[in-house]
Amino acid sequence: MSEFAERKPAGDRGPRTGGAGAGGAARRPFFKRRKSCPFSGKNAPAIDYKDPKLLGRYVSERGKMVPSRITAVSQKAQRKLAREIKRARFLALMPYVAS
Repeated sequence: MSEFAERKPAGDRGPRTGGAGAGGAARRPFFKRRKSCPFSGKNAPAIDYKDPKLLGRYVSERGKMVPSRITAVSQKAQRKLAREIKRARFLALMPYVAS
């Protein structure tokens, strides 16, 4: 029999054990905290094209709009945010691309 027949693939290392030592206690599943929209609530800032500092937080360093799944912005606020970013770019308050 060939020596290659008994090797496991590099990615197949078997089941992972918990970090609780030799006992291997069951690990809790990963808990993901629900994010809330930064534009909803009492003291939420208004989305306005005249505030490039606020809009700049939702634009990447390359000049692309950051998706709502990362920023936790609601769908309604994301649409308004996109519209205001485009408006600020058109009026030269924000750059279209990073230089």
